Amino acid sequence: MIERKTMSRASPLLLVLLACGFCFVTYSLLAMKMHNRAAEWAYDAEAIVVPDPIIERPRNVKMLSNARLPFHVALTATDAPYSKWQSRIMYYWYKQQKDLPGSEMGGFTRILHSGSPDNLMDEIPTMVVDPLPAGLDHGYIVLNRPWAFVQWLERAKIVEEYILMAEPDHIFIRPLPNLANTGYPAAFPFFYIKPDQNDKIIRKFYPSEKGPVNKIDPIGNSPVIIKKDLLKKIAPTWMNVSLKMKEDPETDKAFGWVLEMYAYAVASALHGVQHILRKDFMLQPPWDLETKDKFIIHYTYGCDYSMKGELTYGKIGEWRFDKRSHLSGPPPRNLPLPPRGVPESVVTLVKMVNQATANIPNWNTE
Repeated sequence: MIERKTMSRASPLLLVLLACGFCFVTYSLLAMKMHNRAAEWAYDAEAIVVPDPIIERPRNVKMLSNARLPFHVALTATDAPYSKWQSRIMYYWYKQQKDLPGSEMGGFTRILHSGSPDNLMDEIPTMVVDPLPAGLDHGYIVLNRPWAFVQWLERAKIVEEYILMAEPDHIFIRPLPNLANTGYPAAFPFFYIKPDQNDKIIRKFYPSEKGPVNKIDPIGNSPVIIKKDLLKKIAPTWMNVSLKMKEDPETDKAFGWVLEMYAYAVASALHGVQHILRKDFMLQPPWDLETKDKFIIHYTYGCDYSMKGELTYGKIGEWRFDKRSHLSGPPPRNLPLPPRGVPESVVTLVKMVNQATANIPNWNTE
């Protein structure tokens, strides 16, 4: 009887203890789950938790301090009218975003690889560098890009520790932080750069002793945010690999217009450099439908639609915006907006082009 009474009195206390233990275990499991989830999420300037846009990162990445890490924006360009009007729009939006909260954009340089000054020298900060010797690019003008970076890095006084390699057809749609704040360079992954599916060709430039082909990132040189000293090491190799690829008929045929992109990816791997792959770095209309949580619009593809808002890619649409429609001079101001039903990304692109052209003086200048 005494034992039964003792057990009877102890039961409520035991139940409380068991309940507390259950809550503690539940809380611990929940905390572990949230910790693991947090490891997959990103941190922004205002400590707001957002879905992690990183699809791949090197092992043992360590976040640096919250100190601001500005990067220099480097834009390679020619003096062709087609390159000029895109560069003007790009620089306009750089200026709009540079000093907004969350931005770590530093200085800006247009690296003009035409060999002589042009009429935009006073509008856009520019350094003139030499093109490759005549005939060396085999008509593939993009080969001048790595050579331009080699010259610029040797001659320029760049105060920032980091560099963003950018292109004329980039538009900053929101302030860009330093996505390479782990110390590793950050890059956008391109679905059409597939080193592991081109093993035979890649091995001509990336020998087997360097490791498996999948160590080569699926990227080009742009957009990439990278430490200045690291780019100085990669750039000469990037240039040499580009030239060798272009001179090899099999490689030239296989890689075509993205050859120089493959060359940067291979050159980086030859130096043992891995990139953090950021799918939020950039979007490409008309395939990417929304600009939400992205930083750069890359308008490399034509946008063709019917007046019902239906995509007609590969066929000139009733409504279209294609940069190649304006090879000999800038597009007119106040382009017509897309019809109802066209994705937000395309609408935003046209609105941003219109805002830039409305505010850039002497827009019709070639």
